Amino acid sequence: MAFDHRALQQRLDAAGYIAEDSLAMALTLAIDLQRPLLLEGEAGVGKTEVGKALARVLGARLIRLQCYEGLDAGAAIYEWNYQRQLLAIRAHEAEGMKADAMERHVFTEEYLLRRPLLEAISQEKPPVLLIDEIDRADEEFEAYLLEVLSDFQVTIPELGTIAAKAVPHVVLTSNGTRALSDALRRRCLYAYVEFPDEAKEVRILRAHLPDADQQILQQIVGFVQRLRREDLEKKPGVAETIDWARALIGIGLDRLDRDPATLQATLMCLLKTDADLKAVSPEVTARLIGKVA
Repeated sequence: MAFDHRALQQRLDAAGYIAEDSLAMALTLAIDLQRPLLLEGEAGVGKTEVGKALARVLGARLIRLQCYEGLDAGAAIYEWNYQRQLLAIRAHEAEGMKADAMERHVFTEEYLLRRPLLEAISQEKPPVLLIDEIDRADEEFEAYLLEVLSDFQVTIPELGTIAAKAVPHVVLTSNGTRALSDALRRRCLYAYVEFPDEAKEVRILRAHLPDADQQILQQIVGFVQRLRREDLEKKPGVAETIDWARALIGIGLDRLDRDPATLQATLMCLLKTDADLKAVSPEVTARLIGKVA
């Protein structure tokens, strides 16, 4: 499937993701060049949603690898189904099968558990492989990725090299909690995802809440935009904005200054630490409302 970046931008819009020109261009080039795309930005800006939206646009299967400290090849690439192998070995021993023949039998694809990276290169149709929060994984794990991202193949000692049947569309995300290796960056195209500006965030809310009144959506976005400028431990992301909008509309608030006490109680949708909830006092909330209502 080939299209220019503006066509992709329109299709992403229709799929519920409002993309900047630069991001649409990065995605288009990643598709055309069959290169992984590394997305960096603060938590909550919508990086993960890029991979999900791309899968919807392409009509492709989404395969997601959520990274974490201690992630290894067994959880990310493959591992052997040891329980099935053990049962097979016992059965073959009872049949009198020789050890070398037994080994050849149990180390076959029948006993292989495919984890996300191997699963992604095993598809007949290119999937979207979302490697989420790669910065949370250990530096050693990046070495496992290099073969996949360079040649789209995986080497399994017992089976040899398994090459991709179809090159997956790879999207990696990083919140910048640690520096990524130069080797990983060289293999990727790159885009930095910012928090949306006010106009774009209103468009995002309208896409998710098409029947909502424009005035309340404008006030909600104005409030959140200003809230992000406060001294917070965790700035509310786009997903939090959507949750808050749904909460306010669900309880019938048509203006932010309609019921200050109720509004204050709903800030749990935006603020996710005790320190932030305490920092945004009713006085701070009133000050922010005064700028948008």
